[in-house]
Amino acid sequence: MLWWLLAIGIVIAAVRLLWMIVTPVSPLGDWRPASVRVMPDGVRSALMRGFDPFNRTPPQIMAEAGPVETITDLPLTVYGIRYNAATGAGTAIIADNDGEQNIFRIGEEVSPGVTLSALEFDHVVLSRGGARELLYLDQSQPAPSIQPSVRPSLRPEPAGGEAQSRMTASELRAGVSFAPSGQGGNFAGMAVSPAGDGSVFRAAGLRDGDIVVAMGGQRISSPAQAAQLSGAFTPGSQVSLTVRRDGREVPVNITVAP
Repeated sequence: MLWWLLAIGIVIAAVRLLWMIVTPVSPLGDWRPASVRVMPDGVRSALMRGFDPFNRTPPQIMAEAGPVETITDLPLTVYGIRYNAATGAGTAIIADNDGEQNIFRIGEEVSPGVTLSALEFDHVVLSRGGARELLYLDQSQPAPSIQPSVRPSLRPEPAGGEAQSRMTASELRAGVSFAPSGQGGNFAGMAVSPAGDGSVFRAAGLRDGDIVVAMGGQRISSPAQAAQLSGAFTPGSQVSLTVRRDGREVPVNITVAP
């Protein structure tokens, strides 16, 4: 029985092979290749008249195409942007007119009536009263160079910004004091306080009651790091601090004059 089944299968396969050889393969019906569709001259001319490669489209046409985005006139400054293009999430460091820097996520309120709508690599999009306004990173000043003598742990994070003014290393060491701070019997960071008239302390972006909890992205875990904080102020360096202020952590970046 097995032999007969095998023989029948061989015969069927041979017949199918013979049929494939002798049967001509040709398209069914009156087949014709698709021809190129040429746009009429009038339609092509109208299309090219409406296309502006130099972005000179009149405002009314742009308004019909979508919402108009303008540069914001709000007294805000964006110091850093951290954006994940894959997920669309991210944060931005934005300072108000007083120079206080805060971290905002998409959808959070930056100022009364103004929310952070979207992030790009060099600017943020703000939503105010239904209008979209752009706030760009300040690129008017060249990026400061990092001195080779700066320890890796003291290098600023990419999302950080600068203080409002630059002070020399000696002014910072004389104008800012560090002392251990405790909470519940445990070490909680280094409390900063002004020295002298307090002008250097305020110009560095610090406030009374600030407690330094991290430096250069590294958490401060012992009082012995007070000397390391003071020694971080070297000519031409940038010191990235994270301070606890009013129950939240705020970034403070200080640029030391060369």
